[in-house]
Amino acid sequence: MPREPKVVDVEPVNRGGPVRRVFLLLLFGAVVAGLYVFYMRTRARGLRESADATAVRSTVTPAGDSLQVAVDWKLVIDSLRAIPESVRVEVGLSDGRMASVSTRSADQQSDTLRVAAPAPGQTATGYSCVAPIHRGQLRREQCTPWQFVRPAADTASATAPAPGTSPDSAGARRRTAAAGQPRVTRIVVQPSGLQVDPDVGGRCARWQRDNPGRSVWVEVNRRAVPECTGANGKPMVAQFCAFAELSDGRRIKTTNSARDRYCEQLYQEWIGERVS
Repeated sequence: MPREPKVVDVEPVNRGGPVRRVFLLLLFGAVVAGLYVFYMRTRARGLRESADATAVRSTVTPAGDSLQVAVDWKLVIDSLRAIPESVRVEVGLSDGRMASVSTRSADQQSDTLRVAAPAPGQTATGYSCVAPIHRGQLRREQCTPWQFVRPAADTASATAPAPGTSPDSAGARRRTAAAGQPRVTRIVVQPSGLQVDPDVGGRCARWQRDNPGRSVWVEVNRRAVPECTGANGKPMVAQFCAFAELSDGRRIKTTNSARDRYCEQLYQEWIGERVS
């Protein structure tokens, strides 16, 4: 015989009503907010603990058709967790024509890169930048500007002495007019190129205006007064001396270098190269 169907009553489960749902939403929001605050604090602490590059200095020397730029720096590290994985070094010319980049390990504090040298009579204006790489991110870089001057010479600036006279003789130039002086075959400028620091803010120019009777030099082309010494420890001004080679084989000083002690020292070194 077929069974009679039974009706089963299902009593709905009470989920706590709207109050419980609001409570759960508030609890979820509090958890999310706590995680966000924890993330931001951890990120900020990581940024504060990053290493910073300081005391960036450049030493620029000629190397064939290039300039060799030796960059030195120091790292300021807040904690062991802030030690960077590596350091990025960039050296470039300020006109944007060229830049050289390298990556060094964090335990090194120097690197050497090359950029194009300026043509005679021109000045290369460049920069050196160092930035730590911390947790895969490039941190704030520290940059220092520099300049390299490559002088040019004009053969018309040389005056040759008459045969048998001293190059420093005051009457030599007058006597050579009638006797006929040898032809100037080459002008040599010493130094052939020199690094100078930019005069940021006109500090050195202002000192020279305020001290018209004083020399900026403590040691010519090596040390200057503090007001004329730049961020790389180099003078902001440079002195060059011009010498001439004559068609009869003699080597002389030009007029603007004849009575300068620094030029006399370079002149003696130059003529010494002939016999060495």
